[in-house]
Amino acid sequence: MRACVATTVHHPEDARIMHRQIRALLDAGHEVTYVAPFTYFNVTPVVGLTAIDVGRNAAIGRARAALRRGLKDADLLIVHERRLLRALPYRRPPVVWDVREDVQDRHLAKARRRHRVITPADVPEATLVSSSPPPPGDTRVVHIGRLSPERGVAELIGLAERLAPHGIRLDLIGPAGREVRPMLRDAQRVGLLDWFGYVPNRHALRMAEGALAGLSLAAPTIEGVPTKVLDYLGRGLPVISTAQAASLVEGVECGLVVPFDVDAVVDAVLDLKEDPRRRLAMAAKGHAEARLRHHWPDHAPAFVAKAETWAGLTAHALAV
Repeated sequence: MRACVATTVHHPEDARIMHRQIRALLDAGHEVTYVAPFTYFNVTPVVGLTAIDVGRNAAIGRARAALRRGLKDADLLIVHERRLLRALPYRRPPVVWDVREDVQDRHLAKARRRHRVITPADVPEATLVSSSPPPPGDTRVVHIGRLSPERGVAELIGLAERLAPHGIRLDLIGPAGREVRPMLRDAQRVGLLDWFGYVPNRHALRMAEGALAGLSLAAPTIEGVPTKVLDYLGRGLPVISTAQAASLVEGVECGLVVPFDVDAVVDAVLDLKEDPRRRLAMAAKGHAEARLRHHWPDHAPAFVAKAETWAGLTAHALAV
C-alpha cells in the first residue's frame, strides 16, 4: 500500500502522526509519503519516507499542489486537519480525516458523507510505555507539550515561582506560541524553571522519567484527555491534572485532579512530595493502566488493518 499522510499545522515529528501512525505503516511494510512543514520546523525527514515540504498553514492553492504531488500512485490519503479537506485534488484515493480538534457536529456529519472520519475512539490516543521506569522522585515536576495561555503557561510559571522555595524545579518540555515565549525566556533567565523547547517524543518521554509528577493544566474550554497524561502514566509518574482527565485519573487512582488554579496545584505537588508511599502507589497504578490499555504497539496492528481496509485492499492483494 502507498499511503500519503498530510498536515500543514503540526510539527512533522508530532507523536501521533509520525511516531505512531506513520511508524506503524512503515513497520508493516507500506510506503508512506509525508506532506508536512519540514522547513518551517527545521526538521530533516526520517529515512524511509518520501517527504514533501509545505509551508505551515499554507494557502489552499499551495496545499493542494503539495497534495497533488504526494498523491501520485497513492492508495490512501490521511489528513490531520479539517482545512485540508478544502484542498483535495479532484483525482484522489479514499480520504481519511483524523480528527484532532474540537469540531462542530455539522462539520463531522458533512465530512462523514464524503470521507472516512476517525477519532480517538477509532484510533485511540496512546503512548510508548516504558517496561520499567524509575520511581518518581521529589525534586522536580514536569510538563510535556505545547505551551499556550489556554494550556496554563502563566499558571505554570506562577507554579515554578511558588515551588522554588520548597526545592522543587519545573521542567517544561515542548514548543511555545510566539505570544508566550518572552515570559518563558524571562522565567528561565531568572532561574525559575527549565524550558527545553521542542524535544523529539522519545527523548521527551525519557526526560520526564523520575519526576515527582507530570502536570496537565488546561482551561475549562479544552476538552478530552490530553495525550500527555498517558505519557506520564507510561513513564511511571503520578499525574496532577485539571478536570479534562478526571475520569481517568480518579478512576485509576493515579494522581490528583485540581482546579485551574496555582494555589491548588501547589498544594497537590507538596502533598505528593510529603507522601512518597502515596506517589509511588499512584505511579504504579498509572503505569499498570497504561501498559494494559494505552501502549501503542498493542493498537498499531488494528490501525494498519483499518488503513488497508480504507484503501480498499483485499487480503489477497496484501499477500501478493
